[in-house]
Amino acid sequence: MSETNNDHVKVLIMGSGPAGLTAAMYAARADLAPLVIEGGQPGGQLTITTEVENYPGFAKGILGPDLMDEMHRQAERFGTRFLYGAVTSVDLSRRPFVIDVEGAIYRADALIIASGASARLLGIESEARLMGYGVSACATCDGAFFRNQKVVVVGGGDSAMEESNFLTKFASSVTVVHRRDQFRASPIMQHRTLGNPKIRVIWNSVVEEIIGTREEGVQAVRLRSVKTNEMTQEPCQGVFIAIGHTPNTELFRGQLDMDERGYLITKPRAMQGALPATATNVPGVFACGDVQDYFYRQAVTAAGSGCMAAIDAEHFLEEQEKH
Repeated sequence: MSETNNDHVKVLIMGSGPAGLTAAMYAARADLAPLVIEGGQPGGQLTITTEVENYPGFAKGILGPDLMDEMHRQAERFGTRFLYGAVTSVDLSRRPFVIDVEGAIYRADALIIASGASARLLGIESEARLMGYGVSACATCDGAFFRNQKVVVVGGGDSAMEESNFLTKFASSVTVVHRRDQFRASPIMQHRTLGNPKIRVIWNSVVEEIIGTREEGVQAVRLRSVKTNEMTQEPCQGVFIAIGHTPNTELFRGQLDMDERGYLITKPRAMQGALPATATNVPGVFACGDVQDYFYRQAVTAAGSGCMAAIDAEHFLEEQEKH
């Protein structure tokens, strides 16, 4: 890591989704002059979400990109600085921490990690070859391209249900392919999906191959029954992958404690004297949002944990000044 720059900040925040921007608001209001590294997808996953119905304060709902624009402006209003780019390496072995942003070096007295999670893919050759040519991991980005066509959604969680229902606005039919015999999604999302006349479900099946070419697009998916191994073919013109997410924590492997899936482990707060709820195993490093939350994964819980991380960072820096 070549130290070509000497930009020293009190608080550096990695990520600009609901967690990172809420952390920025609170840190800025505490006069900590935070610097937000926006990452490769500024605004996080909500920028590829259409209607957000369950964020408090918006009775009629709000578009995901609009919500993130509002949060960005709010953080900026209090003095947050923003830098577009991705963190390429970090050194947490010393304080101030050293963060490399595509060759520019920043030093931070406290680090808040809000780098989120990325969509998981099937990992088959045809998926990679046809990504962007009929295969997508984002219904809200690409759904309109499949107007009056047949599409397949792979998955069984809330993401798959959300994408399936959204796609019915455009597609002539939506077929959900799930490897189990019941969904993992929340009851309300299951009810919406199973009650939608444009959606059908193929249970106990996995996608073995996506049939098509870059020139002509997708023609079908080849499915295998996990119970009988029988192979079938489902005609379609689009395939949407919605099988979960992987936390963006690879930079911290070997430096921060994480679980077997790669989510950062944060310490729960006890009644007296314990580490705060967003603290990692390295003092001064805090984590919030989907990078450490594999269960709730909601915009409002991400924002709440961002608030906690900023307050925890503020208290940490106050304690450092006393010593």
